[in-house]
Amino acid sequence: MCRHQQLFGGDDVDGSATDITQGRLILPANVKPVHYDLTLEPDFEKFTYEGKVAIELDVVEDTTSISVNAFELDIHKTTVSSGDRVIAENPTVDYDEDTQTAKVSFDQTIPAGNKATLTMTFTGTLNDHMAGFYRSSFKDENGNTTWMATTQMEPTDARRAFPCFDEPALKAKFTVTLVADEKMTCLSNMDVASEKTVDSTITGGKRKAVTFNPTPLMSTYLLAFVVGELNYIETNNFRVPVRVYAPKDRDIEHGRFSLELAAKTLDFYEKTFDSPFPLPKMDMIAIPDFSAGAMENWGLITYRVVDVLIDEKVSGASVKQRVAETVQHELAHQWFGNLVTMDFWDGLWLNEGFATWMSWYSCNVFYPDWKVWEGYVTDNLASALSLDSLRSSHPIEVPVKRADEINQIFDAISYSKGSCVLRMISKQLGEDVFMEGVRRYLKKHAYGNTQTSDLWAALGEASGKDVEKVMDIWTKKVGFPVVTVTENPSQSSIRVKQNRFLRTADVKPEEDETLFPVYLGLRTKDGINKDLALTTREADFKLSEQDFGFFKLNADHTNIYRTSYSPERLSKLGNAAKEGLLSVEDRAGMVSDAGSLAAAGYQKTSGILALLDGMRSEPNFVVWQEIIGRISSLRSAWMFEDEAVRDALKKFQLNLIKDKTHELGWTFTEQDGHIEQQFKAMMFGSAGVAKDETVIKAAFDMFNKFKAGDASAIHPNIRGNVYALALANGGEEEYNVVVNAYKNAKTSDERNSALRSLGHAKSPELIQRTLAFAFSPDVKGQDIYLPIAALRTHPEGVKAQFEWMKENWEELQKRLPPTSSLLSSVVAICTGSFTKEEQVSMVEEFFADKSTKGFDKALAQSLDAVRAKARWVERDGEDVATWLRQNGYLGEKEKL
Repeated sequence: MCRHQQLFGGDDVDGSATDITQGRLILPANVKPVHYDLTLEPDFEKFTYEGKVAIELDVVEDTTSISVNAFELDIHKTTVSSGDRVIAENPTVDYDEDTQTAKVSFDQTIPAGNKATLTMTFTGTLNDHMAGFYRSSFKDENGNTTWMATTQMEPTDARRAFPCFDEPALKAKFTVTLVADEKMTCLSNMDVASEKTVDSTITGGKRKAVTFNPTPLMSTYLLAFVVGELNYIETNNFRVPVRVYAPKDRDIEHGRFSLELAAKTLDFYEKTFDSPFPLPKMDMIAIPDFSAGAMENWGLITYRVVDVLIDEKVSGASVKQRVAETVQHELAHQWFGNLVTMDFWDGLWLNEGFATWMSWYSCNVFYPDWKVWEGYVTDNLASALSLDSLRSSHPIEVPVKRADEINQIFDAISYSKGSCVLRMISKQLGEDVFMEGVRRYLKKHAYGNTQTSDLWAALGEASGKDVEKVMDIWTKKVGFPVVTVTENPSQSSIRVKQNRFLRTADVKPEEDETLFPVYLGLRTKDGINKDLALTTREADFKLSEQDFGFFKLNADHTNIYRTSYSPERLSKLGNAAKEGLLSVEDRAGMVSDAGSLAAAGYQKTSGILALLDGMRSEPNFVVWQEIIGRISSLRSAWMFEDEAVRDALKKFQLNLIKDKTHELGWTFTEQDGHIEQQFKAMMFGSAGVAKDETVIKAAFDMFNKFKAGDASAIHPNIRGNVYALALANGGEEEYNVVVNAYKNAKTSDERNSALRSLGHAKSPELIQRTLAFAFSPDVKGQDIYLPIAALRTHPEGVKAQFEWMKENWEELQKRLPPTSSLLSSVVAICTGSFTKEEQVSMVEEFFADKSTKGFDKALAQSLDAVRAKARWVERDGEDVATWLRQNGYLGEKEKL
């Protein structure tokens, strides 16, 4: 986007289909898989497939049963053999749906030390849940629906595809055979070993059987196979062939950017990691129906179409950057996750945190003008701190007991906070030392499984420092601190104190017991002191007289905490920013900290409004991104408040950004740099939302030319903004134009721009059309959340989408099963934009008698966020109104 120890309680391992070890529900350790021989034949008429698997096993303990994972499979025939002996023909198979296991029991004992083979024939469903071995559709050149079969095994859906030992630590080799019509392309992790004609078990006629070479030792969740009518392009710019595949309805040349980038990235990673890519080829494929963004299957990465295919003529700069980061993220996994794999899912961050960090690291090498590390502060760090400031957050290493809990930890903690922890330690050790540790880690554990302590040990060995002692707290404990700075000039010192930071501003003593090792990163005019650290609750640090003139903690915001200064110091830092004493990361991070602290009650919101008001001359895109983000947060929290105050906030936003917007303009030339393009687009959209009349007129001018048939009238960088402004300020006519743009778009990027915009329409009739459109045949299951997302931007939409969710709850569960992360997304979208305690009660009441299995974390986090907004408004409502009144945005006589 994975160990068996002594059983607790002394129960007989052989007596159950599952084992409870370290609180985990896992398979018994009596046998261990060595090799799978798997044959699958899909039937696109019935949406089923026929399968046969022979699993070679090492027998670890004397055994009279073998337990495997299996889910939604119809097992027809089972055979257990050992050597030349058949131990059991069609033995008893007991299936447990709750644990998703099948236990095969037999009379003869197979002694420890022997080999055994478990063979099963089965039928599975080519489901439409985007999990396991599933179906995906596209249109052929005549407009007919054409089907392909593809896979998504992570985290625990290999068991939907075939009976297997579906745990990350149970690595084995796989030989895959796919049986299909001659016109179909068959792909798997490895290259083709042989192809022959066979009798089909489905059609009765002849079909081809494509057998792939055996894989290296690998986990089940990384296995992949695809059968479909595909085109491809190839490059030989890397040691082994690299290809991009796509269904035949797509322009395969749109894969060229990803293809060339992949070849360069693989070469870069090989050298950086001092570890050759071990497979004979690297395929990447666009899948029309895909629940995540991409999946790192070893040697066969699957992607959402929009995350791998890009037409640079019709896509903006931000889309190109997202595609680049996605490709580099998945390729980093080929080493971090695939070659070396976490031993269980509580170590997911080892995969995702590193791949996230590495994608930014490599993106910065290939595209230095993108300045991605500046944006890291407003992207990954912001995501991590946002989720981790909620009581319902979780540690980076989160205990996982059951399969149905795993999907929920694919979140901003595992990805963003995980990557921030790595960024923090890489900066502290130095990137050269950090990479040396990574190389040692990969070399020592290649084809094996690890825990977080193994990474810390490798970094410790490379640096000569006790990395584990410092970093363990960051991965094992939830949350992060706010560091409060008190100045004592007479003592030439500052006192810094750490406490748990919660957005809801109600930290209990028992929640504030963790003392984090905090790198202070003190910036003064003399540079950055990386050696200062706060390891206790509070401590004093000496400063020179000159330093009292200018100092700032957490230089470049490479460390994970918020800093709370006095209003006077914050004002001085604002002046320091204007004098050029602060980096881009410092300035963006300072705004981020001040905004979050105001929202959580550490400071008055009038303080952040004053800080933003003083930043009109700010020249940098990333800092403006944070400024606009903070205003958006404020306006979202005040969404259900008095209209006069809401309008005053809008006026403030317009007054703040208008000059910069008009200075930049909204026309684009080939001379515009990557960042400048995004800067113009962001300011244009924000000014339009704040009702800049010139911007809205310009948007309608472009929109009307587009409506009249000029496809090039709207530049790709602002396509979504123009659609949104036309819908927010227009009516049914504009809505129909955007719907048609969606239906007739040539690329996924264009289609998504239109779909994401629909929720900006505010009339009751159009809101209902948008909600109905989410379930229409025109919208794929993977995209249900896209049309409803923008409804969160206005009160009418927020209320309507919650009612829609309630009325369509059964249908949503059917289309998006609880095992799908998409259901979590829809629940969060439909509940998280409320701002009042009574609205929390309303949501809780709806879910009171319903199972929240599979999305309980998302729901808890959503409601925590609502509570935080409610308390913010209650605490600072009058403070905000007073500031707006004093600064001329709210009239004296306007009633609050």
